[in-house]
Amino acid sequence: MKYIIVLLLISCEVFASMIKAPILSVNDTNQTATVKVEKVDIGVSGFIVHTIAQNHTSILKNATVLNYDKATKIATLKMTDFNALRNNSLPTGKWKVQVGDEAQLAFGYSRALLIAPSEEIYHRISKSVQIQWVHPDLFATVLSYRGHPTPLKKDFEAMSIVSSVGLVFFYLDQKVYTVDIKSFKILSISAAPLKQDSVKLPFYSRVKKIDANWFGKGNEELKTYAPHYYELLISSNKKNKQLYEIIKNGDPKLHYLLKKFNIGE
Repeated sequence: MKYIIVLLLISCEVFASMIKAPILSVNDTNQTATVKVEKVDIGVSGFIVHTIAQNHTSILKNATVLNYDKATKIATLKMTDFNALRNNSLPTGKWKVQVGDEAQLAFGYSRALLIAPSEEIYHRISKSVQIQWVHPDLFATVLSYRGHPTPLKKDFEAMSIVSSVGLVFFYLDQKVYTVDIKSFKILSISAAPLKQDSVKLPFYSRVKKIDANWFGKGNEELKTYAPHYYELLISSNKKNKQLYEIIKNGDPKLHYLLKKFNIGE
């Protein structure tokens, strides 16, 4: 148990602080930008902020780390439209990201959601990690509102908006995956050799039933735990060799998932 605690504490300490850095350059189409930071992982998400006047700022874009050069310490950011605080009754600025604006990365990384297959595993992990946990009951409520008994990636994005959660932890086959809840990129994988006697679908929560839409993706009840969450992780981590090797060396029943990767020779 101490082994699990140490690994997860190290993981959380790495992602605990928000990273702020001025924009160094912006490409012609205003879709990518660069910043210089001491260290950052690919997949870390955040915002680009523009200062309007003293003590007045505006979020211009979502930002996700696309690439990081360890030698120059330059991170390339992919920028997308920011819509978390959309309100049609309020005016919007027409500013474009420019040199001198500020990138704020790892926003919300002090708050996390844990997806676990049982109450015991949920409590053992959540009590081992010093982070502000948002209870999965809230996520189950979000799923019920959206009519998705089977969680989709966009449901996690919705969760990040309503609760300012930056990280989601998945427990799968004695490992804990730390994932940016927006980009869904795996930031770290920690060993967690816990005994699993039961599975609650779609994950442990105290919500007895998640309402379903009549039709559409995600409207059916989840029948298996690990395969679904592995598929969600693979969809945004097709080139992750560590995840590929874990599945390759794991349960043969999951080897069909290997075809979903894009691992180069």
